[in-house]
Amino acid sequence: MPVLLNTAYFPPISFFALAAKEFTLSEDRVIPSIVYIEACENYQKQSYRNRCHFYSGSGLQALSYPIVHVDGSHNNIPIKEVLVDYSVPWVVRHERAIVSAYRTSAYFDYYADELFSILEGGHRTLYGLNRAIMEFFILKIGLPVELRDTDDFVPAGSDRYGDDFRGAIHPKRPDTVLAGLKLEKPYFQVFSGKYGFIPNLSIMDLLFNEGPESVLYLRSGNRE
Repeated sequence: MPVLLNTAYFPPISFFALAAKEFTLSEDRVIPSIVYIEACENYQKQSYRNRCHFYSGSGLQALSYPIVHVDGSHNNIPIKEVLVDYSVPWVVRHERAIVSAYRTSAYFDYYADELFSILEGGHRTLYGLNRAIMEFFILKIGLPVELRDTDDFVPAGSDRYGDDFRGAIHPKRPDTVLAGLKLEKPYFQVFSGKYGFIPNLSIMDLLFNEGPESVLYLRSGNRE
């Protein structure tokens, strides 16, 4: 069954675990997962829509990018109309933070330039920037996932677009997705010797550290 998710900036690992959970492999073909991204909601602040968590030399850290406030407000703005604010140099700050955190990881050099080119691409909208980033990680991890936009807004719990996980992945609330998929397990992290393993960070933490093995991490739980 497809899954329905909110858009996210450098989404957490649980986002991609849900995206990967329905694809199937056979001897002659791959059947991809279908993932709907909520395209008809209004923007909500302090969510993963323009925020992510990563592992720095100081431990758990967050990155967020600013949006353009219409008439001094960001309330009730359709998600596809939210504009990214480039009046402050947040792209440079984000890139510096990512380099500082991951430059010694095993696969950073393989992916960083292409990823930074997306950040530097000047995407006008939040939705467009997030979509480009999601597509990058789907491609580099090798996930057979087809992203689709929703055509209209449906109430919470509706199965019109598949399993509804909107709101299930949020920086302010406990996330039980990985536990439900039996994917609560450590992998190598650059600073784990200093602070221990930190679960469910941005997908870039997994890709920079595990590279091509990332897809196995996302699919190696005990699936029904």
